[in-house]
Amino acid sequence: MARMFGTDGVRGIANSELTPLLTFKLGQASAAVLTSAIHKPKILVGRDTRISGQMLESALIAGIMSVGADAVVVGVIPTPAVAFLTRYYSCDAGVVISASHNSVEYNGIKLFNSEGLKLADALEDKIEEIINNDSPLTIPTGIEIGKLITFKNARRDYMDFLKELIDVRLEGIKIVLDCANGAASEIAPQILEELGAEVLPFYNMPDGTNINENCGSTHIGRLCQLVVEHGADIGFAFDGDADRLIACDERGAEVDGDQILAICGLMLHSEGKLQKGTIVGTVMSNMGLDIAVRESCLKLEKTAVGDRYVLECMLKEGYNLGGEKSGHIIFLDYNTTGDGILTALQVLRAKVLAKKAVSELASVMHNLPQILVNIEVDNSKKANYDKDHHILAEIKKAELALANKGRVLVRASGTEPLIRVMLEGEDKDEISEYAIAIAQVIAKQLNGEIKN
Repeated sequence: MARMFGTDGVRGIANSELTPLLTFKLGQASAAVLTSAIHKPKILVGRDTRISGQMLESALIAGIMSVGADAVVVGVIPTPAVAFLTRYYSCDAGVVISASHNSVEYNGIKLFNSEGLKLADALEDKIEEIINNDSPLTIPTGIEIGKLITFKNARRDYMDFLKELIDVRLEGIKIVLDCANGAASEIAPQILEELGAEVLPFYNMPDGTNINENCGSTHIGRLCQLVVEHGADIGFAFDGDADRLIACDERGAEVDGDQILAICGLMLHSEGKLQKGTIVGTVMSNMGLDIAVRESCLKLEKTAVGDRYVLECMLKEGYNLGGEKSGHIIFLDYNTTGDGILTALQVLRAKVLAKKAVSELASVMHNLPQILVNIEVDNSKKANYDKDHHILAEIKKAELALANKGRVLVRASGTEPLIRVMLEGEDKDEISEYAIAIAQVIAKQLNGEIKN
């Protein structure tokens, strides 16, 4: 049986794979595991804007309250706000209902402990075991049943927290925002305006069905056009739950997560605030980041793909800046998960302090050509690519051809039914050819379909 929890919680097509019944059971099991030693625990619940959110929220809350825990409901709010507010309100756990950058038919359940940290694999396994085995739980009655608590100032508390973290004003800066019709739609424009910026928000009218629809951090093209059209200084694109950020400079060029890590890492290093002179990335980080970090006499640690693994490394080794090319950036001095709005504020702080255009800030790192091809396969097959000798032979062929001038990375997605083929090197045409060849073999051997 495939593991229920992926790299970012439980995720699937809402009302089909992620049903209200499964969500109810997740609420029960999570409350029982996370708060077993506490008499009347509190679990904070937030969600993004997708249409299935209210349905799953109701099921989750019912599950939580049915085992005697109180549900603290904060409504539509970014994932990083749930991590912060869980700590701020002294809750025993936090849950966010979101499928992040995925399209509207998907949804997910993401769990945080009392410190706002994603759950360890062992705890997830325990929750999964309770659900799979239909393990008996203590079901209270009467006054021991959990209550629903609503905190009406949750958004304001999160916004005030973010504003306190930036020590510069933003007057004179014009910013274009792509809010992905998601959880950042109201909060991000308001924070930036309160800090003095001129803000032009787009894709900030969520209707439950348009989250991430040709917008957001995975569809950066329109943002880049809007920045140029409006003569803005910078553009920011969030994903549906606002834990990712991709930027755009004043010329309309994308500034990805690796470049943001370089910009913010150098800023923190110049102030003596970059712990151990180290930035944490992943195996998907562009080789250009390696070069930029090395030329600045800093260090780059690499982890498996997934912000949870970046965070684990940061916590274990005492680092305070890490993230992914996709825009999950963790400033561990301030929050325990990727935070798109916090990242935007830090990039703006770097711009103000350096008195430079964003294009000049981003020029500290040059991306080497990188090709990513996705192959959609059945979830039950996606982990089998490294067991097929035809696929392995095609990968080896590319590795030998690129030798020391590039690299090949093939991996199964932790959140989607995809196998990702990434090649990096000096010659874009060459790596494109090898990437497509590998993808075609994977599609043939695993009965999949190339999506790019």
